[in-house]
Amino acid sequence: MSHLTNDQVALQLQDLSGWAQDGNAIVKTFEFHDFIEAMSFMNQVAFYAEGLEHHPEWTNIYNKVHVRLTSHDVDGITSRDIRLAKKMHHVVQPNTF
Repeated sequence: MSHLTNDQVALQLQDLSGWAQDGNAIVKTFEFHDFIEAMSFMNQVAFYAEGLEHHPEWTNIYNKVHVRLTSHDVDGITSRDIRLAKKMHHVVQPNTF
């Protein structure tokens, strides 16, 4: 699998509100009502990520989840990162896509 070009990444991010390219990764900070909502989000995404065999770099501080997605095997952003970002978007906004 090869990484996406910057133009391909920019095109994909048009439909993913709040995501930005940061070098060889895409990043976003999700903010929730409280810690329980943040952890619920992480748990839902964790099962999907495990199925993809593609795991996010993320941290949680109370109601915020900071996410960084990259594909280390190609040192760049791939379709796996975009799929995982779309899943995260869908978990937060279930009536989209």
